[in-house]
Amino acid sequence: MNADSTIQLAYALHRGDFGLDIKLDLPLRGIIGVFGQSGAGKTTLLRCIAGLERPESGILNVGGEVWQNGADKVWRHVHERNIGYVFQEPRLFDHLDVRGNIDYGMRRSESDNGTDTDHVIRLLGLEQLLTRKTDALSGGEAQRVAIARALLRSPRFVLMDEPLASLDRARKDEIFPFLERLHAESDIPIIYVSHNLDEICRLCDHLVVIDEGRVVADGDLQNVLCRTDLPVLAGTDAGSVIQGAFESFDEQDELSLVRFSGGSLLVPGSPGPIGATVRARIRANDVSLCRTRPEQSTILNILPATVDDIQGDRGPSVLVRLAMGTDRIIARVTRRSARDLALKKGNELFVQITSVAVRQPPPRV
Repeated sequence: MNADSTIQLAYALHRGDFGLDIKLDLPLRGIIGVFGQSGAGKTTLLRCIAGLERPESGILNVGGEVWQNGADKVWRHVHERNIGYVFQEPRLFDHLDVRGNIDYGMRRSESDNGTDTDHVIRLLGLEQLLTRKTDALSGGEAQRVAIARALLRSPRFVLMDEPLASLDRARKDEIFPFLERLHAESDIPIIYVSHNLDEICRLCDHLVVIDEGRVVADGDLQNVLCRTDLPVLAGTDAGSVIQGAFESFDEQDELSLVRFSGGSLLVPGSPGPIGATVRARIRANDVSLCRTRPEQSTILNILPATVDDIQGDRGPSVLVRLAMGTDRIIARVTRRSARDLALKKGNELFVQITSVAVRQPPPRV
């Protein structure tokens, strides 16, 4: 990647028994997910980028500008790094109303990248909240204000450190559409940290996986998710993401047809206007395999696939990566089933997909 369009970083840091040793070239666009289990080093990485931690050695080059280089004694202090930061807790000012908190973010701005205040307010659905005191906000509302404040600093990029971790399920469902709209309409890159793989799959384009302070995978979201050799991705949330296009809607059965490179999927509801690009999340636990196509089944999505890889060196199950057109999906099957089907690379099978979660394109504002 060209240095003018990337965030280039390298950090070596040791704190007690923990060590961070990371080198990355990240795209300066879209939403970059940083995934790992608790204690993997995700927050420490963000703190290094923000200048809140000073590692033993570090390099940070943002779009061709050197912000940090230990060898050359270059160090931009926290207030000199044009970054927005959204923490797990909103950290709003209690003595200010919503408008006051948003205005504070604008006053902290050291540049003007053309961020439209009114558009950000509409984007995050804050029009009716501007005069409200922060103690009268729900958790999701408060976090939306914190995000608006970070965006209106006109930052080069925004760091989000598990911004949904403190929210219950209802509040998460409340804020997701706004994050998706932000993804669709904002040009400001975001580095989004989470230990929730479903959040990552729903929001991100690029994925970095960290384990014990090291990068174990880095690349396009779809490609990284289909790595069957990484234990950190092999948990109960293992699965894949595919891109498709909304092709038609059956009003009688309220089912939509989504076309992708490996065929088509029927999904509940209407994911948007005809031709709209949609993202489908398929969990490994929702995929089963058959040697022959079932003649009668309640499962709507039965498609041909070819075994691309099998990883089965741990636990009672194996992960099977399957090629469907140019896309890949993952199935989790028991060792016994894999043995009974005599699964091996190159097998042509049928996959039964019991559930598909589709991300609908957000409405523009």
